[in-house]
Amino acid sequence: MKKSKGFRAGTRHLLKKKPRERGKMRLSKLLYEYKPGNSVVIKIEPSVQKGMPHRRYHGKVGTVIEKRGRSYVLSVTQGNAVKEIIVRPEHLEPYKS
Repeated sequence: MKKSKGFRAGTRHLLKKKPRERGKMRLSKLLYEYKPGNSVVIKIEPSVQKGMPHRRYHGKVGTVIEKRGRSYVLSVTQGNAVKEIIVRPEHLEPYKS
């Protein structure tokens, strides 16, 4: 049997929640407004599949460029390249520097 090459392949431990974190997510995560220029941490919420970024961006810090519908466009560095990704607010947290 060949290896799966799906979008979430190999994420069993990366996208696993601890037992007390399971269940519904807090509402404040959805209602938080990010302004362009804010720094955010991409922390994937595994219970919400819509607007989920690729697993390679999990834990990365990005900068908000604009709001597009309900989602945000982020600028994230990956190696020497600068990528623009579209992420919904469920998968974002404010960056505390």
